[in-house]
Amino acid sequence: MSNNERVDVSLSNPLIEQVRLDLLEAIENDSIVLPTLPEVALEIREAASDPDVNVGMLANIIENDSSIATRILRIANSSLLRGFQPIPDVKSAIGRIGLGYTSTLVTTLAMQQIFLSTKEALNQRMRAIWMHSTDVAAICNTLARSHTRLNPEMATLAGIVHQVGALPVLSYAVGRGFLRDHPDLLDQILISLSPEVGSRILEAWGFADELVMVPTEHMDFDREVPEADYVDLVMVANLHSYVGSEHPLASVDWSTVSAFERLGLPVTLDADDGYHQQIEQMQSLLRG
Repeated sequence: MSNNERVDVSLSNPLIEQVRLDLLEAIENDSIVLPTLPEVALEIREAASDPDVNVGMLANIIENDSSIATRILRIANSSLLRGFQPIPDVKSAIGRIGLGYTSTLVTTLAMQQIFLSTKEALNQRMRAIWMHSTDVAAICNTLARSHTRLNPEMATLAGIVHQVGALPVLSYAVGRGFLRDHPDLLDQILISLSPEVGSRILEAWGFADELVMVPTEHMDFDREVPEADYVDLVMVANLHSYVGSEHPLASVDWSTVSAFERLGLPVTLDADDGYHQQIEQMQSLLRG
């Protein structure tokens, strides 16, 4: 049995296929709107694409969002960046982090805003997805820093967005009792449909292809590509996140997942305290 068969993500269930068609039609008709990037992320991305942008310009944008500004300062002063002097303000933080990295970090931190709902049942699901996404993102960051040549900030963003497609699926389910009242069916629908919707969202946001691929390909354990990429990293981090749990992914045989070899990572989890501390610190920074 292959890894993909162990984790059922097929659309063979006629009901799931019907939900898929209904959902995609609703997206096309704008009766269900895809999530949009928070305003601060949009402004930062636009500014960062300007060749004449400077640190002061980015600082002014970030300082308009006190929550993001505070968290950027926390990251700049964290042991993850190993600075020798404390950073007192956002402008200095950007100087330490760098313009490009700051843009990616702001997008990552702002993502928390879209994993919220005023409907309690929906909010609980969204918060659970957000918590898992931060787990995977923190592991991505730690592995990228320690074991790969991939950019840690981009790796963090890849982990954060790998389940973003679940949000429209959940929104669709709210007003349909046959989904709301059958959580096991909803779980199956989320597994089956979130990847395709997630890639649509990232494409609509103008993300690079290397991130657009993440939702649809991070569960393809038989995937073969010439060199390690962010899909591989999210795939491995996702498997790491379920170690010791009863989740079906906890039983996947890592030795059959070629992503480990491409990333140069061991297929056994032999982590020291420093590894876990870095993950916990990144989780804290991401969750605010």
